Amino acid sequence: MTDVHPDVADTADDIATMEIRGAATIADAAAGALATAARESDADSPAAFREDLRRAAKALYETRPTAVSLPNALRFVMADVTGDTVAELRESAVASAEAFQRELDQAQARLGEVGANRLRDGDVVMTHCHSTDALSCVKAAVDQGKHIEAIVKETRPRKQGHITAEELRDWGVPVTMIVDSAARRYLDRVDHVVVGADSIAADGSVINKIGTSGLAVNARDRGVPIMVAAQTIKLHPDTLTGHTVEIEMRDESEVIGDAERERIQGDPDGFAVENPAFDVTPPRYVDAIVTERGQFPPESIVVLMRELFGRDTARPWKA
Repeated sequence: MTDVHPDVADTADDIATMEIRGAATIADAAAGALATAARESDADSPAAFREDLRRAAKALYETRPTAVSLPNALRFVMADVTGDTVAELRESAVASAEAFQRELDQAQARLGEVGANRLRDGDVVMTHCHSTDALSCVKAAVDQGKHIEAIVKETRPRKQGHITAEELRDWGVPVTMIVDSAARRYLDRVDHVVVGADSIAADGSVINKIGTSGLAVNARDRGVPIMVAAQTIKLHPDTLTGHTVEIEMRDESEVIGDAERERIQGDPDGFAVENPAFDVTPPRYVDAIVTERGQFPPESIVVLMRELFGRDTARPWKA
């Protein structure tokens, strides 16, 4: 990435390798990187400045295809970049990025308060993966004085559930960690399944960490409501016009290394390994999608999406 500022390239690498992870954190980092690109641009014309910003946005966009908070962050920041001179463009770009970051921070707190209203004193929640949006609902409930307990799925292959367990423990929430395949056994002890989302489609389908869909099916069979906590930056405007959400395939080394292949089969090329990062949960398995703008049945999320985006699916990082 020699054609972008080194800080932008570093941010893009950190997003791609999941050093920066979580949809809101990714969006915040992307906005910050665009602000850096604007501040540090040495462009001598408005056209050159816009091209610097476009290249930075393109480098960031190409890192994680499924997490729609990333392109939405780029859309929101770049939509407000206006001016007739480089100085004016620079000022508006930095101001837009900073305003987006402030709104992002406030949105999660508002979302947490909405989600906490669905949780009662004494409830046991089950989580999957690590979602700051989902955890904000639990934290808000705890701050309200409610006693909440959690059953945390470890979430292979990267075990993000360990991060969830540590955060909940730090808040004084009693935690029981389980392997992913034990979820059905423990659902009889659960009052709510609380998960996040990387993207939400116009029909209310939820794209989240692989394993979410199976958990939702089991929860519905057990009569346990499933709440999806997702800021509106996770609504996928491209799906308004019929586009599908690309499912990211990650490196097989997260699942099995060459040494383990050799040990198992004696041939490191003896079988194929696939590592999808996400799956799709149909709206019929979701009870509510909780956002900073309120809670919605999944089938009505399209109304909110049209209110926020209209039918604008522009990609300003493209030439």
